[in-house]
Amino acid sequence: MFRWSLHGDGRTIAADEIVLPEERLAWPLTIGIGAQHVIAMFGATFLVPLLTGFPPSTTLLFSGIGTLLFLVITANKVPSYLGSSFAFIAPITASTQADSMGAALGGVMITGLLLAVLGLIVSRVGTRWISVLMPPVVMGSIVALIGFNLAPTAYENFQQSAATATVTLLAVVLCTALFKGLLGRVSVLLGVLIGYLMAVLRGEVSFEEVRAAPWFGLPEFHHPTVDPGLLVMFLPVVLVLLAENVGHVTSVGLMTNRNLDHMVGRTLASDGLATALSAGFGGSPTTTYGENIGVMSATRVYSTAAYWVAGVVAILLSLSPKIGALIFTIPPGVLGGVTFVLYGLIGIVGVRMWVDGKVDFSRPKNQFTAGVALVVGIANVTWTVGGIQLTGIALGTIAALLIYHVMDSLGHATGTEVQEPEPAEVVPSTGSGPRE
Repeated sequence: MFRWSLHGDGRTIAADEIVLPEERLAWPLTIGIGAQHVIAMFGATFLVPLLTGFPPSTTLLFSGIGTLLFLVITANKVPSYLGSSFAFIAPITASTQADSMGAALGGVMITGLLLAVLGLIVSRVGTRWISVLMPPVVMGSIVALIGFNLAPTAYENFQQSAATATVTLLAVVLCTALFKGLLGRVSVLLGVLIGYLMAVLRGEVSFEEVRAAPWFGLPEFHHPTVDPGLLVMFLPVVLVLLAENVGHVTSVGLMTNRNLDHMVGRTLASDGLATALSAGFGGSPTTTYGENIGVMSATRVYSTAAYWVAGVVAILLSLSPKIGALIFTIPPGVLGGVTFVLYGLIGIVGVRMWVDGKVDFSRPKNQFTAGVALVVGIANVTWTVGGIQLTGIALGTIAALLIYHVMDSLGHATGTEVQEPEPAEVVPSTGSGPRE
């Protein structure tokens, strides 16, 4: 587990070579690349607890622990970092408002366990059924409605300080356009820093709690409670995480010239267990991170040794309550500006799935599937049945699945639908930030 062969002389990489997962560079270089992975994941990872009210230090701790767990379960064959998942933000926010943080954590924990079970099933039967159940038009619709459903939350924060929010938004856009390489990949983090400076100058930030917080100590822990009536809001997220993991494994396989399809079950199980473990102590749900895949693509270093370094560094950083308190000083205006970008990008990832899957929107079944699902999600249609509340995300997901499969079946039975080619393999856009 902790043995990697040295790549070449350990200091250089030839133009036509890559550092494979089972290889490493010299340890000083490996540590430096591990630090880059921490920087790449940090911006998006700490935003999730800020937006949901979960403790950021706890999230950072279990982000590191989850990454190490992932590497163990996948036997160091799939290099990946587990950062905070944006797919959970809407159900977490709704559950917290309807009940409590504990109820939201319970929903996250059950979702994680379901994902782990799904991973075991995928290990047995493969991934072909995923494309049959959720062709590109369905999966793209589900991902898109999750992002667009969050638009009102972003606007609420934006309104609290429109000037700061606008500066933050412009900073993210300009940093993405101006910078290449690692700086381009952390443009969200740079935009937050610029917006934060603006907020400090406008007197919108208080450092009293930062000064009072100790430098070293354990993170703040919370425990989940299970409310069956709220669990249904989390179920659509399982489908998103499923597609996300498949996409990340496919991407890494293509970049390392290996077929890693047999590892999808393990990655799903790892992600699910890491999410459940994090929720058990008050941390945010996890997912494989495209930002870190971007770092691998830029450096051509796919060594899992660098991810062990990143996981350990994240754990060490989480043991400083002062860092957590500093993160919580980020004001609503900054969050409003950055979430205009991030929530929109989640929606656009769904649109990109339509493009990559070559969805034909001249077909009524595709028009109805996407159109109805998006309207239900954006309007946040809510329906309570037997004490169970179905929100826009859950109802939009149900609508997408039912409309597509009912229209497809009836169309073939009546001859109004011509036979389509085999469903295209959907490789979701990887990551939460603007560089994907």
